[in-house]
Order: sequence, then C-alpha cells, then structure tokens
Amino acid sequence: MADIFNERRRGLEEEYFRRQDKESLSRLREALREEARERGQGPVTMDCPRCTGRLHEETYDDVSIDRCDTCGGIWLDAGALEEIISQETAMGRWSKVFWPGRTNE
Repeated sequence: MADIFNERRRGLEEEYFRRQDKESLSRLREALREEARERGQGPVTMDCPRCTGRLHEETYDDVSIDRCDTCGGIWLDAGALEEIISQETAMGRWSKVFWPGRTNE
C-alpha cells in the first residue's frame, strides 16, 4: 500500500516540476521578447525547421503563429493547437490561414 502512495507522490511531484519548468520557460521567452523590443530590434526571429527560411511571428485571433517567409510553413508554439481546437468555429476561421485561397465546402 505504501508503494502506491509513493508512486502517486512521485507522479504529483513530477507534474509539479513539469508545470514549473513550462512557466519558467514562458517567462524567459517573454523577457527575451521584451528586451528585444526595448532595444528596437523588433520581434525575435527564428529559422524555419523545414527550409531554414525566416519565421515571422503573427497573431491571429489572439493565437501566436510563426510563418515562414520562404516555404509558407506555419509553426505553432506549445499549447497553440489546443487553443485553436477549443475555439468553436476553428476550422472556418483557421482554414484561410492554413489554406489561403481555399473555400470551405
């Protein structure tokens, strides 16, 4: 019986630290963005994992997305997909982002 409680305690502890790490990373990323804005560097840019083009951050319906200027690929931050899915008419609104020029049938 003690083993069950120890396993549960370890699981809760791991979840706690996972959450703390995620929050720390979010705060660090925001601090880096703010620092870059203060220095007048504009948004922090990254390379596209697919083609090494430049990713540019865009905000669409309060969700941050990164779009490649070379291949047009769209990259989402952690949790962004869940946020998109949770919106009621997600496919209607997001289809024009993921498939420009395509109409919903």
